[in-house]
Amino acid sequence: MAALAREIGFSVPANYNASRLLWDNLATNNQRRAILSDNGNFTYGQLAVEAAKIGNALLQAGCKPRDRILLFLNDEPAYPAAIMGALRAGFVPVLINTLTPSDLIRYCLEDSKATAAVVSKDHTELFTREAITGTECHTVIVSAATQPWAMMESELAEYPTTAADMAFWMYSSGSTGKPKGVVHQHEDALYTAWSYARHILKINQNDVCFSVPKIFFAYGFGNSITFPMSVGAASVLMAARPDPTRIYEHIDRYRPTLFFGLPTLYNALIGAESAKQANLSSVRLCVSAAEILSKELSKAWQDQFGHAIVEGLGSTELLHIYLSNTEQQQKSGSAGKPVPGYSVRLETSDGLEALEGEEGVMAVRGLSGATHYWNRPTNTAKTMRNGWIYTGDRFICDQEGFYFFKGRADDLIKVSGQWVYPLEIELALNEHPMVAASCVQALELADKRFTIIAWVVLAVGIAQHTKIEQALQSHTKRMLLPHKYPREIIVLHELPKTGTGKIDRQLLKAGYGEPNLQSTD
Repeated sequence: MAALAREIGFSVPANYNASRLLWDNLATNNQRRAILSDNGNFTYGQLAVEAAKIGNALLQAGCKPRDRILLFLNDEPAYPAAIMGALRAGFVPVLINTLTPSDLIRYCLEDSKATAAVVSKDHTELFTREAITGTECHTVIVSAATQPWAMMESELAEYPTTAADMAFWMYSSGSTGKPKGVVHQHEDALYTAWSYARHILKINQNDVCFSVPKIFFAYGFGNSITFPMSVGAASVLMAARPDPTRIYEHIDRYRPTLFFGLPTLYNALIGAESAKQANLSSVRLCVSAAEILSKELSKAWQDQFGHAIVEGLGSTELLHIYLSNTEQQQKSGSAGKPVPGYSVRLETSDGLEALEGEEGVMAVRGLSGATHYWNRPTNTAKTMRNGWIYTGDRFICDQEGFYFFKGRADDLIKVSGQWVYPLEIELALNEHPMVAASCVQALELADKRFTIIAWVVLAVGIAQHTKIEQALQSHTKRMLLPHKYPREIIVLHELPKTGTGKIDRQLLKAGYGEPNLQSTD
């Protein structure tokens, strides 16, 4: 691990607190813009004052060092302030998806034993006295137009922590079971800045970052907080749910230079009527992660705006992107090459390192890797092994060192007596000019057999007709093998999304057969 850190010149003192990402800007960037938003703009000096006041409010409420503080906030200035103020006071902020339902909020409160919560005003109904009764949470602080911490002291001493101390958590949006608390250390965030932000983004003080993926998402946390703070740059925050018109308005108003999205978001943006008048002249780099970016979508975006989208892959466990293409080196459909500061290997089912072109399950190591899941020793033992994070993703690596995603290790299912990976059918569908986006999954039938279902959004200008299903089935058979095709194709106006902007595969599977998730004809 030390060799990987040396590769990027990374070092932090043994005694280190992650709130220095903000406070270290005060000497030279005190008056520089830190946050740009419709909820107000903040300089670095003003943001540090806000952070100190929130930290002092939590101290006054009786929170003790190492206490978990649950953050249920929209992307507003109070969010980075709450994170940094909690860190500086020695607390452990726990970032929660704002689309989390009440039963899972209760689960997170009980699992983390959070003693306080900081909540945006429009989420207060989820944190009533009745909702928190029986948990360790004794204080709920509501972020509103008149902030409840306004009269607190504006100075806050840094609580002594080490670089390896527990700093913050994010609950993973796992595909099955309850979400897992991913525990990160104080050095982890800064490491992602030294690796990805410096080497891939080449971020500098004059950049303005705009991440549509939210701060509670590890990807958004780096884009909106860690990376701009690491160099004294600015961050655009959008509190509202994203829609194309609002996103284009923010780009026009705040003129970001770095834009971060997801394939599903880019697809919605390029297909929106507002795209015709959109002005992205300020943007120097567009980034995508979390899902595979199709060749057609990438080309459509570049044709419209003149920007190639730089695709990468990261995870909550590694905190940000560890595989990435670059502006200079790109391969369509590839997650890219290892980001400096990370080591990647593929393991076969025999536990051997995969050969060039041979499939294997990916393991990643780097200093930003989480050490464990909270209260989940079995999951920890399975995923975190000897400094490596085992992702459960199957990849191949080509002769030029580019990695290509082939599906989850546990996705292989047998249909009509033959083995199929649903993802390869999905990728084939996405290459068809009639398809804007798709989701392909295996569903178990009543007799325990499996079938393949595809949910498809048609490209702009394509009208639904009876021959679409046959055309798309024939396409996948030609691209793959005759048995690798969707047995049923359901056309939707749009694919449902999770709070992190990914396709909500669980919802599609659970809703199969329901009218609102059936064909649009």
